[in-house]
This record gives sequence, structure tokens and C-alpha cells, in this order.
Amino acid sequence: MPNQLYTTLNNGIQMPLLGLGVYDMYNREAEQAVLWALETGYRLIDTAEMYKNEVEIGNAIRESSINRADIFVTTKVNNGDQGFDQTLRAFDTSLQKLNIDYIDLYLVHWPIKATRKDTWLALEKLQSEGRVRAIGVANYLIPFLSELESYATITPAVNQVEFSPYLYLKDLLEVCKQKKIQLQAYTPLIRGMRMQDPKLLSIANKYQKTPAQIILRWALQHGVSSIPKSANLQRIKENFDVFDFEISHSDMNLIDNFNENLRVVEDPMDLF
Repeated sequence: MPNQLYTTLNNGIQMPLLGLGVYDMYNREAEQAVLWALETGYRLIDTAEMYKNEVEIGNAIRESSINRADIFVTTKVNNGDQGFDQTLRAFDTSLQKLNIDYIDLYLVHWPIKATRKDTWLALEKLQSEGRVRAIGVANYLIPFLSELESYATITPAVNQVEFSPYLYLKDLLEVCKQKKIQLQAYTPLIRGMRMQDPKLLSIANKYQKTPAQIILRWALQHGVSSIPKSANLQRIKENFDVFDFEISHSDMNLIDNFNENLRVVEDPMDLF
């Protein structure tokens, strides 16, 4: 089994840097993908109330032979459930659906203008009561993080955003490092949209790796966590096979320059 890399969050908790995202997976497909991922060596599973598969994710975790303490489980409060009391209720519902004893990381899924402050304060309450091991945010670009500082008493442990060589948010990465917030990339593989890019293929050929493996390794070497989504066993294994090589400094610089501000999800700044 490849050696898993971990990061230590700002509250001292360890989190795997590479995980499985389960967006747009339902019923047995979601369950099977998590079982395959856990068998492969993944120890971070990322879901959300919005994905409507928390029950299946919980089933797979209990069905697996892996000790619960060794699995890092993330879920998120849905946009329609934001607000102080609503968030507390949403957390209880997610915990009930997952049917596990605790959640490792709970995130604000989107920075909804009218509710994001109260939602964050609810997350702080959940952490202070020991009901969740770590709290964080998703889709928070620099202006959102600056605003959050004006009322937060806990610094987010994680900021999960769209991030890839083709959407290289270098300034956000630097800000998160300064604030000791772990940046995490969703849709790191751009939903396959750039896998035939000749620049990427050239580097993949050089290292005898696939384009997806190059992208994931690039993120790891920047200290960025990634949660690539796949329900395909071969791809699940391929995405995890990134711990046996290192991209050179010069090639890292080349990949950094792939940026074209390519988004496959809406721009969070539209909500600011």
C-alpha cells in the first residue's frame, strides 16, 4: 500500500492530504466507491449534506474493516440549512445520517451572505462543545477570510476551494499558509477537461505517470490537500498512486504557469 501523507491542522489534529470526494454519487455506487477507496488506502472521505449520500457513506465506513479512528470524515452544512440554530440542527441530522459517533471536520459549504456569520458561530459552538474535531470553510476566497476574521474566535482548520494547475490561486494559498489554514482542493482534476493538454502530457510522459497523477502530486508538493472524485476502481487506485515519485522544482514551476483561471464551478465572489 502506498504511504499516505498527513498534515497537522492548526488545532493539532492530523488529516490525510489525499482523500476521496463523493459528489454526484448515489445509493450503492457511493457505498462501493468508499469501500474501494478504504481498501486502496484512502483514509479521508469527503461528503456533504448537499450530496444526499451521507447514509451510504456511513454504511460503507461501518462495513469496512478499517478502524473508525483511522478514517477522517468531512461533511458540510447545506446552504438552505445555514443560520445559527439551523446549523446546529443540520449537524445533528448529518451525524444521524452518517450513523457514526463523531464527525472529524464540519465545513460551511458556501459563504452565503445573509447567514455565513451565524453559521460560523454555530460551528464554533459545536467545536467548543467537543461535538466535532475540527471546523472549517469551503469556497472562501481572500475577501471572505478577511471578513471572517472580524467575528471568528476560532481560525478555520481547513478551507476547501476549487484549485488546480489551471486555477492556481497562489495568493489564496499564501494567505492560508500565513494563517495556518489548510487549503484543500476540490475538482482538482478539472472534471477531465485538461487531461489532453500537451504541456501536461509531456510532463506525465517524463515521469511515466498519468496526467491525473501529475496534477495530484503537484498539489501535494504545494502542501495542498486534494479530494478527487471517482466511482471507478481503476481511477480510485490511480489517483492514490502518487506517493512514489517527486516532481522536480523546475517542473513544478512549469505546472504553476498552466494557470488560465479555469473554473468548473461557480465563482464564490459572485456571492460576496
